[in-house]
Amino acid sequence: MGNPEEENEGKVPEMSEADRESEQQKEAEERSSTSGTESETAADLEKLQKQLNESEALIASYKDQMLRLAAEFENFRKRVEIERAEFVKFSTEKIIRDILPILDDFNRALTNGKANHDFDSFYRGIEMIYQKLYKQLEDKGLKPIESIGRIFDVTYHDVLMQIQRPEVKPHTIVEEIERGYTLHGKVIKHAKVIVAAEQEEQPDSTKEN
Repeated sequence: MGNPEEENEGKVPEMSEADRESEQQKEAEERSSTSGTESETAADLEKLQKQLNESEALIASYKDQMLRLAAEFENFRKRVEIERAEFVKFSTEKIIRDILPILDDFNRALTNGKANHDFDSFYRGIEMIYQKLYKQLEDKGLKPIESIGRIFDVTYHDVLMQIQRPEVKPHTIVEEIERGYTLHGKVIKHAKVIVAAEQEEQPDSTKEN
């Protein structure tokens, strides 16, 4: 007979019933754990996909709003440009309407002056028209620049010539060639003037040569 120890060598010992049940329970728990993890992963993926879809929808909504605002702003810009062009085009309309009656006065004066050679009457008519025109412009902020007797000021005056005037202080304006004007305080036309020059030094006849 062989040795029992030798016969048993190399054989896997049989598991007891309790060990088998324990192993089966362990495997079941592992399967359950794996299944739970897979379920949680799937739920997380579904949740992330839902959030992604919501974000994409929100981005699309914002993009649509931005495109609408851009289109509205472009329309507004074009409308403002048209209105500005119209304003510039017709900004002088009221002034011209106010001056048209004066233009009619000039036309009548010229017609009457040609028919009636009365210089005094013609002169008085032109003088009245001038005063009427000047009043219209004055009401709109026009003001003449005072020149004669004033000291030359480059802000308001342009010098055309300097002349010797011994009785006048140098740089004093002695003659106005063209009147200057301001509009609401802003110089729109410089006065063209003649001013007194610096006094020339007289040679001292008492000096010995």
